[in-house]
Amino acid sequence: MYSEFNTWKEIHQQPGMWLATYDIVCGMRAEISAFVKKFVEEGYEIVLTGAGTSAYIGDALKWTLAGTLLQGAKAIATTDIITEAEQLFNKDSKVLLISFARSGNSPESVGAINLVNKVAGSAAHIYITCNENGEMAKMADGSDNILLVLLPPETNDLSLAMTSSYSSMFLACAMIANIDRIEDHKAQIEALAAAVETSLAKYSEGIKEIASRDFTRAIFLGSGELMGVAEESRLKLQELTDGTVMCTFDSFLGFRHGPKAVVSPESIMVYLFSEDESTRRYEYDLVRQVKAKNNIAGYVAVSQSKLGIDESQFDLNIIIGVPDYVERCYKSVSYVIVAQLLGLYKAISLDRSPDNPSISGNISRVVEGVTIYE
Repeated sequence: MYSEFNTWKEIHQQPGMWLATYDIVCGMRAEISAFVKKFVEEGYEIVLTGAGTSAYIGDALKWTLAGTLLQGAKAIATTDIITEAEQLFNKDSKVLLISFARSGNSPESVGAINLVNKVAGSAAHIYITCNENGEMAKMADGSDNILLVLLPPETNDLSLAMTSSYSSMFLACAMIANIDRIEDHKAQIEALAAAVETSLAKYSEGIKEIASRDFTRAIFLGSGELMGVAEESRLKLQELTDGTVMCTFDSFLGFRHGPKAVVSPESIMVYLFSEDESTRRYEYDLVRQVKAKNNIAGYVAVSQSKLGIDESQFDLNIIIGVPDYVERCYKSVSYVIVAQLLGLYKAISLDRSPDNPSISGNISRVVEGVTIYE
């Protein structure tokens, strides 16, 4: 029943796509290393960019890049570059723009690249995209300031919502950041893929049961890079239900400062727990406070290992179990599968196709109606 949907297939193909992405990046290691080092050594500012889901890749990854070739990278959405380019860059700017795009056909994707070329004093580009026929891929004209990293064609998700495209571009950038060690990281990517493949099978029924509950709000919380993953998780469930479930995200600590007002009996809470024990202390405090004061539709815990808190706090306790030796920049993307499955099953429970859930037509696979002005 579920496998008839492209969304189901694209969620479940992710472990395989990650291994294929590794092979692509590893095969380009000499070219990538030389390209990145050239511009890093010349003092170029590294900017991670995209729109929507593609922007959220940078929002998560920026927390995990210390000690890599891309350390200090900023995340700036193309939608901000389009309207604020002259506030962000000037003739003295030297920018290495790393652009993420599933199709490469969104007006902001191409527009942001052109604007940075126009406004910054000097610009170089890495295009990470899933579509060899997209406008972004076509802009890779062999210039020595442009590098194209083209991911497996299967990652060019056919569904409205980005799933395997998001996670594969995320990991491609993390691999580029570690390109000088990439040959030694094969076991990490294999372990990540194996753990997620197991979790997709193990927790599918539990997630389906949560999705069947009567809720119209969902809150995703995470700390550091997991707040970035919570940002994408929020969008995934909201997109796949066409806004029937309104979603928000925050950090565990930030949630107390006003956003906690969103909690209602019609809500579910999805906690993306850090692996760091000192961080978890703050996260556990928030969990206890919310549970003590609210009777809601469901509480879901997502972690990599057993939690140091009473598991009765949660209706579903998901332990993905990626091994400790897998680095944060890779491991963090594994948490997103929970929201992807929640969105899939919730859409079906609402009698909507997860492949094209937008009844109103307000959202589309490639954004429409955007004019890029001079």
